[in-house]
Formats: sequence, structure tokens, C-alpha cells
Amino acid sequence: MQSTDIAFPNLGIYLTNVPKTISIFGFPIAFYGMIIAVGVILGFTFASKEGDRLGHPKDFWWDFSIPAIIFSVIGARAYYVIFSWDMYSGNIKEIFNTRHGGMAIYGAVIAGFLTMFVFCKIKKVAFLDATDAAVFGLLTGQIIGRWGNFMNREAFGGYSDGLFAMRLPIEAVRQSDISADIAAHIVEGTNYIQVHPTFLYESMLNLGLLIVMFLYRKHKRFNGEMTLWYLGGYGLIRFFVEGLRTDQLQIGNTGIAVSQMLGLFLFVSSVIAAIIMHLSVSKKKKDAVGSKVEEKS
Repeated sequence: MQSTDIAFPNLGIYLTNVPKTISIFGFPIAFYGMIIAVGVILGFTFASKEGDRLGHPKDFWWDFSIPAIIFSVIGARAYYVIFSWDMYSGNIKEIFNTRHGGMAIYGAVIAGFLTMFVFCKIKKVAFLDATDAAVFGLLTGQIIGRWGNFMNREAFGGYSDGLFAMRLPIEAVRQSDISADIAAHIVEGTNYIQVHPTFLYESMLNLGLLIVMFLYRKHKRFNGEMTLWYLGGYGLIRFFVEGLRTDQLQIGNTGIAVSQMLGLFLFVSSVIAAIIMHLSVSKKKKDAVGSKVEEKS
């Protein structure tokens, strides 16, 4: 394979000359950044449309977009640095060099939710009602954004010979991402690795979750329900996908993937919270019906 090729041999797909960047007026621009930008714009557009349906103030979402983007980027970087501290402890300046990569989506999500909490307080908008709109935009951005990983030849899993197995030239990926299992399956005389395209798995599973949430959203029974759908659904997706990846951020030297454990925690806690809220709503409706019956009698 050439250094810019990507292949999905079991699907019969062979892509040649897939660049990581393009040059505009002599300036290199990464496809990763452009794809993320498209995801952000479409994400806020979707959230704004859902916000209009829920009756949020005009321009609420576009006013929120600036602080959300700023603090989400900071959060994504901070999360990555915290759980990769060994890489930065000896060179603090490198923390601010994001051109070498190093962003974590969970950090962006956490920072985004915190920013929204403060913004909703200022704008006097119900926080959980706002997050119920935000999660649709967030998922949209994640679905699109994962294709930035494809262009960067990163965020892949271990060796695979399954239907969606992806081949990447060895020289096009970070050597630290090539696990012992992947290396053991490199065929002598070849210059590529064959791996799980975990970016594709997550993107497609997120799309499935978005469709289910979109179909259900008009039936939600309490503010925050769609937020719990997102946190639980994405948590479960991330738990399984993260287990395949070779570039996991781990808790110290435990070998435990932090995002995998966080995903499992979010899934379990979201399911419990949803059950409690549904029981509470059902009880209130039952009590309300009982009160009406007593009044009539």
C-alpha cells in the first residue's frame, strides 16, 4: 500500500491518495479540523431546531455556541492531558500544542454541560429542557466528527478480519497505536496493518441512537429524559467501542480504560435515574386521577 491509501478489503473498497490535509494559498488545513467544524455547525443547527420546537428563546443556541465551543475545546484537552500526564509532565509547554492531537470527547461533553448549566442560569432557561435539545446536536456532531479520525488514521481497534476490517499503511499511523496483537498479524512482506475501524462503529451506532431518540422525543414524559437517553445510550456504545481501541486513555497503570468505565457508569446511572423518574411521573398521574375521582364523588 502507498502511504496515503486506505482499504476495506472484505468490502472490496480500496481508496487511494486519501490526504490528511489540503493546501489553501500555501497554508495546510487538516481535514480533521474541517470535519469537526462541519459537525459543530450542523450540531448547533439541529439543537437550535429542536430548541425552537421546545419554545426556547430566539437565538439562545447561537448565543450559547461561542462559550460552548471555547470551553468544550478546553475540556477536551484537559481530559486528555490529565489521563496522559506522563506525556506532558516533563514538557508543560506541550500541553498547549494541540496540533499534535490530544482531544477527548468526554472532556468536551463534561465541559459543555457545565457551560450550559451556567448559561441557562443567566438566560433563565430550564437546564434539563435545554439539555434535551442539546443532546440531539451533540450526537449529530459526534456522528460527523468521528470521520475526522478516519482522515487522521487514528482511533482504530485491534486486529480484525471481519467484514469491516480496515487496512492502513504502517507509516501512516502512530507507532504507539500498533498493539502487540496487531503487530503479530502483520504479514511478512507487507507494509500495512488490518484493524477494527472503531471510528465507523461509533459513528454508525451513534446514528442509530439519534434515530431512536428522534422517533421517541415527542413521547418524553419529563424534562431530562432525552438527556438520559443520550448519556445512557452513548455510555453503552462507548463502553463496547472503547474496549476495542488501542489508544485508550487509562487510569494510571491499572490497565483500565477511563472512558470505558465512565461509559458504563453513565449507562447504569442513567437507567436507574430513568426508572425512578418514570415511577415518579406515573405516581403523580395516578394521584391526580384519584383526586379528580374524589372531587366528583
